[in-house]
Amino acid sequence: MVASIRARPPEAVAGSRSPTGREAVIIPHSDPRPPRLAAALQEDVPVSHHIELPPLPFAMDALAPVISSETLSFHYGKHHKAYVDNLNKLVAGTDLEHAPLEKIIAAVAGHADKVGVFNNAAQTWNHTFFWNSLKPGGGGAPTGAVLPAINAAFGSYDNFKKEFSNAAMTQFGSGWAWLVAERGALRIMKTPNADTPLTTGQTPLLTIDVWEHAYYLDYQNRRADFVAAVIDKLLNWEFANANLARSG
Repeated sequence: MVASIRARPPEAVAGSRSPTGREAVIIPHSDPRPPRLAAALQEDVPVSHHIELPPLPFAMDALAPVISSETLSFHYGKHHKAYVDNLNKLVAGTDLEHAPLEKIIAAVAGHADKVGVFNNAAQTWNHTFFWNSLKPGGGGAPTGAVLPAINAAFGSYDNFKKEFSNAAMTQFGSGWAWLVAERGALRIMKTPNADTPLTTGQTPLLTIDVWEHAYYLDYQNRRADFVAAVIDKLLNWEFANANLARSG
C-alpha cells in the first residue's frame, strides 16, 4: 500500500462526451471481448460507482510551466477520468463490483479474458500514483532515507538520474518508468502500457508517465525534455520516502 496523501480538489473538468451527450467509452485495442459485448458498454447499462476519480494533490496550474494546466485538464480530466468511468462500467454486476482497486488489479492480472478490466484498473492506479509522485517545487537531489538508499543502489544521485531518465526514454511506445524497492534495495524498471509493479512484487516509490498524452501538448515529440524537467523540478521525494518506509 502506498502512502496516502491528503489532496486539494482541482478545478472541475468535464469528461469526454459522445455526440449523443453520454460520456465516451474507450475500448482498448487489445480487448478480447466479442464486439457485441464491447459495444454494450456504450449503452445505458448498470454502472458501479465505487471507484472514484481522486482529486489532484495540487492546483491545476501548480506544475506549470513544466506541465501546463491545459495538459492536466486533458490528462487528468479526460484520460484518467475515462479509465475510472470505464472500470466502473466493466465491473458492474460482477464479483469485483465492490472490490478495492488493488484487489481488482491482482484478481485480473494475467487473465487474457480480463484485459479490459486490467487495463482500466491499472491505469486508474498508475495515474493516481503519478500525480502523487509530483509536487510543485520538487525535483533535484532527494533528502531523507531515500538518499542513502539511492547512493547504495546507484552510486550517486547523478547516476540514478541518468538511469531513471534512460528508462523513461527507452520505454518504446507508451508506458512508465519506476523507482521501486525490492528485497531491501532500490532499482529502476520500466513497464509498457498499463503494466504496474503491483503485479510483480516490487514496491513503487515514484513513477514518470511516458504515454504521449502526458507531455505532447507541452513538448510535442521532445520526451527527453519532459523527463528531464520532471526529474529536476517536480519529483516528490517526500512521497518516495513515505513509500520506502512502508516497503518493509
